[in-house]
Amino acid sequence: MNWSWSYFFEYLTNGLMVEGAWTTIWLSVVSMVLGLGLGVIAAMMKMYGNRALRWIAEFYIWLFRGTPILIQLVIIYTGLPQLGIRLNVIESAILGLALNEGAYLAEIIRAGIMSVDKGQNDAARSVGMTWRERMWLVILPQATRTIIPPLGNQFNGMLKTTSLASVISMEELMRNAQMLAQIEFRVLEVYLVAALWYLLLVSIWSAIQVRIEAHYEKPFGPAAAVSPEAEKELAKAIEKAGPA
Repeated sequence: MNWSWSYFFEYLTNGLMVEGAWTTIWLSVVSMVLGLGLGVIAAMMKMYGNRALRWIAEFYIWLFRGTPILIQLVIIYTGLPQLGIRLNVIESAILGLALNEGAYLAEIIRAGIMSVDKGQNDAARSVGMTWRERMWLVILPQATRTIIPPLGNQFNGMLKTTSLASVISMEELMRNAQMLAQIEFRVLEVYLVAALWYLLLVSIWSAIQVRIEAHYEKPFGPAAAVSPEAEKELAKAIEKAGPA
């Protein structure tokens, strides 16, 4: 078939494509948030857990970083029902994407925490701060600078990785493009429109990411905003430590 501009412009605003783009957005956000939670837990287990917890975290990271996400999605969707765990398409897609993302984010978070100078932790301990207080008030705020750029890049990748969920019939942008192509057999026009939608989503996120990174590049110091909760916790820790 010859190229058709009329079909191309029609597909740009086609309901299936718009709906698929919206599904790609919320699927990416939900999977990323859950993946971030899993990543934080795995990173903490690997860095501060006992031998058993470290082994579990290392096995999880090794397994999901070492196998293709396409295979993971298929196994979750078709394999779990054989174990009595029945998930629908949406639940399977979110679970697969979140588990895979969590394994990568765990290493990003671990690297960010390790990038904080050890002296910061020692200084916080010397004034009597608990591990939780040190982590929340001292280490994580500084580690965030290192974590934010790769975290943003991971979300950028997630917007495109969701297309793999089409293999289990998740009706996101890629799956809807496939269905539209099967109706009128305008494959080139449909997939070019899908590519433009992905490009638009990634471009919007890139602009947002620049602003987020610029915010976290601001130096810490007296001018930096400190929450009242953080001030109270720090004051309590210093009071608990007593006079030097």
